[in-house]
Amino acid sequence: MSFINGTYYCKMDSKGRIMLPSELRKQLEALQMNDFILKRAVFHDNLEMHPKEEWNRLMSKLKKLNPFKKKNVDFLTRFLAGVRNVNIDNTGRLQIPKDLVNVAGLKKEVVIASAINIFQIWDKDKYEAFLKETSENFSDLAEEVMGEMDFDDE
Repeated sequence: MSFINGTYYCKMDSKGRIMLPSELRKQLEALQMNDFILKRAVFHDNLEMHPKEEWNRLMSKLKKLNPFKKKNVDFLTRFLAGVRNVNIDNTGRLQIPKDLVNVAGLKKEVVIASAINIFQIWDKDKYEAFLKETSENFSDLAEEVMGEMDFDDE
């Protein structure tokens, strides 16, 4: 499995198109990634962009949910709301559908941030506010999330 790296500050035009930085395009070309699934994020007002292969793995897990349990159906309905197939065009641009631009509150300046195997797409001001808001408690969060992890286990 390959991992995606980097945080990229970009501009979005009035039609919702983002010109991806050359460094990011090179990384995606090397990983042979062009087709993605774009969706609203679960926890924040931003978007998630899943490489198609990662999305298919996730869908394989989600299809095991019992469709006769209301909470499962409610979760899937909300989780899959607004999902779109997108790709990077020949000029290196990504088109964000207008409804997803509105959902995430994206303006002209956006941030594309890697999150191990997906990308997060944020409005620049919201991204920077989130980082500032969480910076004070980050050491506690890091300890809680990573403190019990066995780093010798492969």
